[in-house]
Amino acid sequence: MLPLVCAVLFVALATAVAVRHGAPLPGDTAIHTWGLGHRPPVALALARGFTATGTGVWPYVIVVAAGVIAGRGTGGRLRAVGAALAVLFAGQLVRTGLMELFARPRPNRADWASHASGYAFPSGHTTTSAVTAGLLCWALTRRTRPDLARTTCVVAVCWAVAVGATRAYLGVHWASDVLGGWLLASAWLGLCWWALARWLPPEAIGGGVSGRTGMPTARGRRTAPERENTNGTSTPDLPHHGADPHRTRPAD
Repeated sequence: MLPLVCAVLFVALATAVAVRHGAPLPGDTAIHTWGLGHRPPVALALARGFTATGTGVWPYVIVVAAGVIAGRGTGGRLRAVGAALAVLFAGQLVRTGLMELFARPRPNRADWASHASGYAFPSGHTTTSAVTAGLLCWALTRRTRPDLARTTCVVAVCWAVAVGATRAYLGVHWASDVLGGWLLASAWLGLCWWALARWLPPEAIGGGVSGRTGMPTARGRRTAPERENTNGTSTPDLPHHGADPHRTRPAD
């Protein structure tokens, strides 16, 4: 239900942006002004460092690593890498199309503390990093221990949140652009997960967490039939050769 809720919220936010013809939404100006007044050199350096990881080659490197983690065997890893890259690349196309559709202006260029290009809504860095973090979490929950998966997923989500927050802090996006990127990424990941689960067999992307040792589960094992002893108890009727010394001789 969460991706569906995010999709509905994104549609509502996009409608508000369109109705106001790209003008700042309530809260955008206040957050932008706060960022302008709180820019010490150390904070600016950290923000620029975080924001640089949300674009370029880094998201694709992380997604390839996620596919390697998620797959099983050479073929499974190749399929998982291909599927993860397809999700990220298609998400980029959807986000670019929406940016061109809404054509929302960015904040005043004089307020920028980092490089930016194109339109504002939804934020490209935010959407890309959120989709990347989601794919990494998907891979980790499939192939790693639960405690390690939880810790790493928290780190990945915090990274994506930090990348999005720096876009507003550096003055190149409105806060509603960042919120739109998070909502779009969540809805897109949910749609892709539904599509993969509906149309692709589990082995197409390496199988699930269960059965990672390759051993058959107890559910698939056939149990031996039971027979009743003379004392009223039941024991498995095991295969044997020759006469069964415990079997009662029929009466003459």
